[in-house]
Amino acid sequence: MDFKKEISKLLKKEKISIELLQAPPNPEMGDYAIPCFSLSKQLKKSPVEIAKNLQPKFKAKFLEKVEANGPYLNFFINKDIFNKTIIESKIKKKKSNKKTVTMDFSHPNIMKPFGIGHLRSTMIGNSIYKILTFEGYKVIRINHLGDWGTQFGKMIFAFETWGDRKELKKNPLKHMLKIYVKFHKEAEKDPKLVDKGREYFAKLEQGDKKARAYWKEFSDLSLKEYKKIYKRLNVDFDSWAGESFYEPMLKDTINILDKKGIIEESEGALIVNLDKYNMAPCIIQKSDGATIYATRDLAAALYRKKEYKFYKNLYVVDAGQSLHFKQFFKVLELAKYPWAKDNLHISFGKMKFGKGIVMSTRKGKIVFLEEVLDKTVEKVKEIIEEKNPKLKNKDKISEQVGIGSIIFWDLSHDRVKDINFDWETILDFNGETGPYVQYTYARASSILRKVKNNSKVDYSKLINPKEAELIKLIFNFESTIENAAQQYKPSVLAKYLVNLAQKFNEFYQACPVLYEEDKSLAKARLNLVSKTRDILKEGLSLLAISTPEEM
Repeated sequence: MDFKKEISKLLKKEKISIELLQAPPNPEMGDYAIPCFSLSKQLKKSPVEIAKNLQPKFKAKFLEKVEANGPYLNFFINKDIFNKTIIESKIKKKKSNKKTVTMDFSHPNIMKPFGIGHLRSTMIGNSIYKILTFEGYKVIRINHLGDWGTQFGKMIFAFETWGDRKELKKNPLKHMLKIYVKFHKEAEKDPKLVDKGREYFAKLEQGDKKARAYWKEFSDLSLKEYKKIYKRLNVDFDSWAGESFYEPMLKDTINILDKKGIIEESEGALIVNLDKYNMAPCIIQKSDGATIYATRDLAAALYRKKEYKFYKNLYVVDAGQSLHFKQFFKVLELAKYPWAKDNLHISFGKMKFGKGIVMSTRKGKIVFLEEVLDKTVEKVKEIIEEKNPKLKNKDKISEQVGIGSIIFWDLSHDRVKDINFDWETILDFNGETGPYVQYTYARASSILRKVKNNSKVDYSKLINPKEAELIKLIFNFESTIENAAQQYKPSVLAKYLVNLAQKFNEFYQACPVLYEEDKSLAKARLNLVSKTRDILKEGLSLLAISTPEEM
């Protein structure tokens, strides 16, 4: 039973807007409340008088009582019905709303290692995808790979000069990083090498067979390595269309913008002047005829609108690119596309990893994500060996908890803030962490394995405050997902799961489950354990985190 919906039906009969219905801050004030202030003008009475007059008009089996408390009308749901409904209801994804959302996230640069810096876009984007899907949207996951640009010209020259094909096959990304770094070191001594890189990229753009063969080989090897990481992170994509995919569309894109009358020439380059909006110009084509990623983003947006007819087009990219997206979106607006407003930049803060480490591919300063994942899993295994050496499937569980701890640590922070990587905090089994929530799930699973109770259930006996707090929190699960979807913030859900785990453990300490003599009460509590377990599993799955049955 949807209690809010049922109360809304009663309000409709009295011609009261359902928008007024809200959850009071204090549970003692009821499960729902209506502030009567806004009804004063309509009914020409004081809010206190309105509340008193309305109180006797609301009657239903699911309502325990309705109280007029000053200017508020408070609704109390029958606890037996409330408990039964919440505990026995199935978790249901919302029906399709027939709206398509395109999401651009992760987007590593081909030929470069998958660094820890890519984690935020990947996991925030993946969780938003899962949350929006739960809410009924059709979500198209796009990995807009950085697989085009002058770096390919540099890499082709570097490989022909210093490359080792055996090393390339053995460890593709590390070898490509090594010679890419060497190119930039040598270019500091001999700036003419930069021109060589441009020449090779020009060949690539012109369709030179040898250059294209190198480009394809480097791209294929990189993508193969990336997919190994994505598999460990429980991430996949519907489209792998990178920047190169839109390269054949660039001339048409420039022509379209030119016909819209918003392009002008500046020192040989084509730009959209944004002085009126206190922004630097958006470069559409450089003076040498080359395009930049803004041009490719514009082509991609036009393609996605035509191909997917999106309701929203999301870009999960770090806050450092905010200006780029403001310029890009403003160009679409100036081109008078009505859907320009439907493009959104879902920004996030930086990840800080150790003192003094500055991420720079050109200088070879990269913290490899794969190495971080491996080390985290190794640390989890050490903890398990110490705390539960007889645990079966240690390798599998170490992987689930290790990967889960990294993902949860990232997603539990408000995405707009910078975050500091700290293994001690991430792996704390007693803190507000992934392992803590996973351990709570495993504890609930253990309880359910130990007890079989076929007695008749009596939910009216769930009167302990700790039971009430837990049930109330479970009741808020779907509204929490809705809130996370509206804000595009997985942290809303992650914090909820920590709170749920804490309330469950408080309930478990205060209310006997395994040894309760009253079988009907024990059955009610077991069902509450089962429901909590289901919520934890579903919630963690929306963060792409596995739930081990034992820890």
